[in-house]
Amino acid sequence: MKNTRFVVGLLALLIGMGSYTVFTQGGGGGQQATPQPMNFFVASTSKGDGANYGGLAGGDAHCAMLAKAAGSTKTQWRAYLSTQGPGAVNARDRIGNGPWYNARGGMVARNQSHLHGDTLDEARIGNALTKANAVSETGMPINGVGDKPNEHDILTGSTADGRAFTDGMDHTCNNWTSNSTGTAQVGHHDRNGGGTTSWNSAHSSKGCSQMNLVGTGGAGKLYCFAVD
Repeated sequence: MKNTRFVVGLLALLIGMGSYTVFTQGGGGGQQATPQPMNFFVASTSKGDGANYGGLAGGDAHCAMLAKAAGSTKTQWRAYLSTQGPGAVNARDRIGNGPWYNARGGMVARNQSHLHGDTLDEARIGNALTKANAVSETGMPINGVGDKPNEHDILTGSTADGRAFTDGMDHTCNNWTSNSTGTAQVGHHDRNGGGTTSWNSAHSSKGCSQMNLVGTGGAGKLYCFAVD
């Protein structure tokens, strides 16, 4: 009888130890995945000077400032912006190759092809950039269609494939140095409104001033990507 009690007690102890091991390993006997560090966000605030960021360098600096304030250890941030004219720069060429994760650890795109829909299947299915995933550097949602104010217009100056315009018209507010002349091509971070679901090339703004950007449903905000 004593032997039976001993065996039962030993089994109970072993089962308890096994349960503890599984629990400490995150369940299922495996380690819990380490959250991916943020390397993409929508800027929570704009510079406040319309589309005038002082050029690409100013846009990059704005992204880096917000990321640092949010606690990011990444230092090489790039604003998703194209420029035009001699030496034109494609936004897609500035942001690395992915994959990209938001402040909540959610993946928004695997690589350049997935982000821009370079293949027919990728274009049909789309990337994971939606209002729920296109959050700020602190993980907070950005206002979109139905919110007040609507701020879903994000500055890009880009075609749908992430490249500079070549039609001779100003789509970048004088390469992001003007708050008065030209227009800015914008995308919709919430993939909604105006009959288009393009995250990076939905339509042109009314103009380059803060008032004109607000007037078309934006605030002069940027998409920010880390390349380190």
